Amino acid sequence: MSTTRTTTTLWRPTGPVELALVRELGFRAWPPRLPEQPIFYPVLNEDYAIRIARDWNVKHDGAGFVTRFEVDTEFLRRYPVQQAGGSTILELWVPAEELDEFNVHILGEIEVVHEFR
Repeated sequence: MSTTRTTTTLWRPTGPVELALVRELGFRAWPPRLPEQPIFYPVLNEDYAIRIARDWNVKHDGAGFVTRFEVDTEFLRRYPVQQAGGSTILELWVPAEELDEFNVHILGEIEVVHEFR
């Protein structure tokens, strides 16, 4: 008997440098954080990810991308949802040292769903 995992859809706004690293990892994982990036912040809704990619990444990096990916819901329970502003500004805060384990729980590929220039 096989069991089906329940997944949660997450989004990640990203710039071209991080997206290139994701591409190098076969769209299966997020790259390690830099020393000045102690937290990995996936977001819980597409609209919030679009706003960051369009309004912040384009301004600072010349391009912004929104990615979508699925993560095992049971695993995500260890990360309380953080409200980083208004009621739809919802994030998970994954410590950099836990990112390798987080990546193991990504099911399928990381997809680019929006691009802004």
